[in-house]
Amino acid sequence: MKQKFNVINSTCVPMPYENLDTDQIIPARFMKVTNKEGFGKHLFNDWRYEKDGTPKKDFVLNDPTYSDAVVLVAGKNFGSGSSREHAAWAIADYGFRVVVSSFFADIHKNNELNNFVLPVVVSEDFLAELFDSIKSNPKMTVTVDLPNQTITNNATGKQEHFDINGYKKHCLINGLDDIDFLLQNKDKIEDWERKNA
Repeated sequence: MKQKFNVINSTCVPMPYENLDTDQIIPARFMKVTNKEGFGKHLFNDWRYEKDGTPKKDFVLNDPTYSDAVVLVAGKNFGSGSSREHAAWAIADYGFRVVVSSFFADIHKNNELNNFVLPVVVSEDFLAELFDSIKSNPKMTVTVDLPNQTITNNATGKQEHFDINGYKKHCLINGLDDIDFLLQNKDKIEDWERKNA
């Protein structure tokens, strides 16, 4: 069982860049292992660290102002490029529970869902207002309500509805991956097989 997902209220990490691809999220040289753990320290590695490994002071993930945020707000077309699942691993391992954008690359969006990160697609106007609100007050929060499929900018009160596949919603709310779901329904599957043998 994974961490169940319900309603999240959090500050946000702003990444207002369009076409942010998977190589920027997790550079290819860190993809030599297949264990999901430990990728968070390399999230946005080349933007986050100098060549000698020291943190870049002006990069948002190195700013303690945003250290408690579990919501990443990104520009349009997030997760484009190669289909590497490691990008979603890095986002999840860092501690993000939600990524908000006006558009996600399809494969990356599914990879996030498979790794218990909720991709929330909003309108470009809502996204722009969100960036403005964070810039005005980095401690502003959003509320992401998965059961009701809404996201609220608590600085302005604006709210939008977002879409999600019904099966993935069920899995996130109940903390189930695909294998957990099958095991949970093992008796039903075996009963169906007996009746249709």
